[in-house]
Amino acid sequence: MSKPKPATNGWIILDKPRGLGSTQGVSAVKRNLREGGYLKTKVGHGGTLDPLAEGVLPIALGEATKLAGRMLDASKIYEFTIKFGEETDTLDTEGAVIDTSNVRPTRADVQAILAEFTGAIEQVPPAYSALKVDGKRAYDLARAGEAVELKTRAVTVHALTITGNSDSAPDNGASVTLTAHVSKGTYIRSLARDIARALGTCGHVTYLRRTKAGPFTQSQAISLDKLNEVSSGAPLKDLLLPLEAGLDDIPALHLDQTDAQAVQQGRVLSDMPQPSGLYCAMLDDVPVALIQISDGTTKVVRGFNLLSDVAE
Repeated sequence: MSKPKPATNGWIILDKPRGLGSTQGVSAVKRNLREGGYLKTKVGHGGTLDPLAEGVLPIALGEATKLAGRMLDASKIYEFTIKFGEETDTLDTEGAVIDTSNVRPTRADVQAILAEFTGAIEQVPPAYSALKVDGKRAYDLARAGEAVELKTRAVTVHALTITGNSDSAPDNGASVTLTAHVSKGTYIRSLARDIARALGTCGHVTYLRRTKAGPFTQSQAISLDKLNEVSSGAPLKDLLLPLEAGLDDIPALHLDQTDAQAVQQGRVLSDMPQPSGLYCAMLDDVPVALIQISDGTTKVVRGFNLLSDVAE
């Protein structure tokens, strides 16, 4: 019997196909690690992506799971298509049509209204969402035929633009594809609904792709087929991004062995010359901890157990 391969730490960026749930994506990674002969390790995703959506799904392995919460808080970029003339109860192609309209906005109409949906906006999440109402998932209540009333929430749309030349389509005005850079908690299906209504019509999402999640882009994403090669012996290292790839917006702070050991043990460093802020403390090329420096004093925000040569 061959010796198990060591547990690994880092990120796999899955190009999630339509029809696959986020938890199924995590399960696929676990299965490939197991069948590929790797020791068991923690696996989690950095932000749910609906089964009908596709695109960038960051999956954290080992110590990188400690950063999954940061990924949930990160902004995201989506491409999505609104089909005008029909609104469904799920606001996507899965649901039943609940409203229709003969109004078909032009590209110019859409362009003129995008500014109203850029910046800080208020939106009502879809009834078919994972939000809880009186302890129950909204989508469970909606599927049971119960009326679901969700509170308006504040979100931020950093940028909203028309993607490509939508008016070149044969059914001119029937649909438009947009790109949205949004804050956490933004529902693209709600955004599509509200844009359609503001244009004097109704609509629903027929295509949704996440092209960026936090620091991770679709250029880094691998297909499910590529992931499945790991179970047949393909080297995981060729697909894995390092833990610190999830911290590309945070400056690295290189420490010597003594200070790295102190941080590893949760002790405070004083008289640090760096400006106050968040840093990724490193020993050589190994992340030691996410630390906060305040007026020259460090505080460990999140420690990483990656230094086998640092004393406990």
